[in-house]
Amino acid sequence: MPWYNDLRPDKGDDKKKDYALLFPQMTSAEKIRCINNLLVLREGLDQEIPPRRTDQNLLLASWNIKELGHTTQRLPEAYFYLAEILNRFDLIAVQEIKSSLKDIDILLRLLGSDWAYMVNDITEGRSGNSERSAYIYNKKSIALSGIAGEITLWDELTANAPIKQLKRTPYITGFQSGWKKFSLINLHLHPGDDDDDIDLRFEEVRLFLLAIEEKLRNNRFWNDNLIVLGDFNFYSDTVQTEKDGAAVNLFNDKGFRELEDLKGANTNASQTQGYDRIFFRTNKYFKIQRDEDNVEKAGVFNPFQYVFTDEQVPIYSETMRKVYQGELSDEAYYQRYWKKNQLSDHFPIWTEIIIDSSDSFLREKLQLIRDDE
Repeated sequence: MPWYNDLRPDKGDDKKKDYALLFPQMTSAEKIRCINNLLVLREGLDQEIPPRRTDQNLLLASWNIKELGHTTQRLPEAYFYLAEILNRFDLIAVQEIKSSLKDIDILLRLLGSDWAYMVNDITEGRSGNSERSAYIYNKKSIALSGIAGEITLWDELTANAPIKQLKRTPYITGFQSGWKKFSLINLHLHPGDDDDDIDLRFEEVRLFLLAIEEKLRNNRFWNDNLIVLGDFNFYSDTVQTEKDGAAVNLFNDKGFRELEDLKGANTNASQTQGYDRIFFRTNKYFKIQRDEDNVEKAGVFNPFQYVFTDEQVPIYSETMRKVYQGELSDEAYYQRYWKKNQLSDHFPIWTEIIIDSSDSFLREKLQLIRDDE
């Protein structure tokens, strides 16, 4: 569980010990609000996210956390909510980490000593938007293993292409949990809904998948269990569906598949687009946990049902006015900017992976032995 040292009272027995504080400026009223909200958030997480089952499952997530390390609007309580959500998973691919690692270091402090992160270098240049990608993982259930690096394109591959590299360099890292060895490729594709943006994004997908296909053919990867996840910026509006849909089909053509529960799911805070995706390319022993209806488990978690809710606008009005004195009403500013700057303009997406294949493995070997007799 996350560390709550900053949420102790200012007086009493708790203050007799010298606790390290991240946010010593938090007032008692802010602590009370944060604790009440955390209790509501924890209940929501209990209802929506499967529990960890030691040595049996892996909870994998992807989350574009808005301007992590850049925005100055996040309140101390927002970091507790972010950490509480991250803590419910074992491994999280994170997009939109800016040049500063300040925010991710705060989150790791709140998550505690069982947690670590891997982060790649900044994608330099204007088009890279000074962004990094990262993996945050629980060391008790996840081990680093195999390849780690960035996917770059080469001259022969891009000879007749309009682009030479993806704007944000894909980040690949190998992991192991239980029986399962796999590699994650963290993507943040080009945004925008103009024709030129859509065409560029399609080219990013096409060339990326050609690179992956070539590397698989030449055994360049540590294993064949590849999971591509992140913010794909695919649009579902009728104008954009055809080209972005063709990009999705490219993944299918190269042996990747998307979980049924995530197809068509809205993942942005405005709940209008399915930007965030998870695609799998796995072997027969790499399986997703199924629910009672035999549907593979996956979902989208909307934190604004529990914290920074619509009803809480008056609570933050005074604080918002200190950073904004424009023409928008408190309600409009809160909905368009404030709550998204506190948490994110994307929701985390997740799935549950089975990491113990002992039964199916043993049954198969038993049958093979019997067939040989």
